[in-house]
Amino acid sequence: MEASTPSYLKGQMLMAMPNLADPNFSKTVTCICEHTDAGALGIVINRIHPFISAKEIFKELKIDYTVKAESIHIFVGGPVHVGELFILHGPPFHWKGCVTVTPTLALSNTRDILESIARGEGVVGSFLIALGCAGWGRLQLESEISENAWLTGPVSDELLFDVPVESRWERAMELIGIDPMKLTNATGSA
Repeated sequence: MEASTPSYLKGQMLMAMPNLADPNFSKTVTCICEHTDAGALGIVINRIHPFISAKEIFKELKIDYTVKAESIHIFVGGPVHVGELFILHGPPFHWKGCVTVTPTLALSNTRDILESIARGEGVVGSFLIALGCAGWGRLQLESEISENAWLTGPVSDELLFDVPVESRWERAMELIGIDPMKLTNATGSA
């Protein structure tokens, strides 16, 4: 019997099922940026940090910033590496340590891109800055999906950069043809 090949979810969105009770992920949309046989890494895209502003981050890192840049939202990217910044962004992709997620989306976490954003240059408009990330160990994400904790669908740049934050979970569900009001909390198999 041939061993099955794992299905990798890099470039996909995870939408939390309504019954997902973990407060870190309840009604979240997570962009999967890396997924290998060792595990997965993603960024939650619909939770604005309630206490930390871009202005505070730029000041702490001693980065000069524009008045416009100080009002950039900082997202809660997940419960892992909570002291580390992650930037999901559109082109250009020339930044140090830039990891391509899809042909139109990348993940970076180096000072050069943060300085560019603070000055209002480079990836103006098509970026999301998150503090922390979501992480799964080997086969953990696959197990959670099989237990009906998550729905999956392709990454949507529109969802990431154009849809209001408070509407992203519902819009992500709509993009895959799901009406969240019709989802049940029960699970089962045929």
